Amino acid sequence: MGAGLGGQLGLDRPWYVQYGEFVFRAIQGDFGVSFRGERPVLPQVLERFQVTLQVTAASLTLAALCGIPLGVLAAVRRHTWVDYLLTVLALLGVSMPSFWFGILLMHLFALKLRWLPPSGAETWRHLILPSVTIAVASIAFIARMTRSALIEELQEDYVRTARAKGLRERTVIFRHALRNAFIPVLTTLGLQFGSLLSGAVIVETVFSLPGLGRLAAEAIKARDLPVIQGAVLWAALVFGIVNLIVDLGYAALDPRIRYE
Repeated sequence: MGAGLGGQLGLDRPWYVQYGEFVFRAIQGDFGVSFRGERPVLPQVLERFQVTLQVTAASLTLAALCGIPLGVLAAVRRHTWVDYLLTVLALLGVSMPSFWFGILLMHLFALKLRWLPPSGAETWRHLILPSVTIAVASIAFIARMTRSALIEELQEDYVRTARAKGLRERTVIFRHALRNAFIPVLTTLGLQFGSLLSGAVIVETVFSLPGLGRLAAEAIKARDLPVIQGAVLWAALVFGIVNLIVDLGYAALDPRIRYE
């Protein structure tokens, strides 16, 4: 690295000065300039993040719509063949590498059946295979968390009281027990959003999606430090905002939290 570039990056100054200047510029929305093409980093990150956000939102929605009902079913049918089967499926979902599962889906639905496009992000159909690939592990986590939380709530005194009053079992589960069990599930949803963002790096590379994960992978190969910093910082910022929203959602589920 030449002296001119080193001076431009501030490498001739103490580390705490470099860090302070980086934080000060980042607060103002200045993530630096890319080594490749000398373009500002933030517009590149925002442009690519749109695709990543679409895939992540679709994956999280799919994970919630599938994981929560499966967890409720496993809790209601606990210690039966249904519970054991869902446990095995959840274990398989967590164990499968996302890149391997994505290649299998691409081979089956894109190459063999030709139902879906194998790569790109031109239409909503291009996002189906990546979203399903990322969502599988989250479905397993959410289902297991829902099962554990609901089983714990079904053993509480208020559930026995509701049953003693003659309420229907469906009302007891969905109107009373599931609402109280949803707080740890909501926490899991927030944490899974961060996992989906990190998993996008691999999946976007497999399906050739022009998202933030692929931008970071390309920047790592090219040793484009400003782009790497910008992508990681932006992903961390979005993850922090999502967790803040999750914390605020606790009060809507449990009035005791709001009163305290």
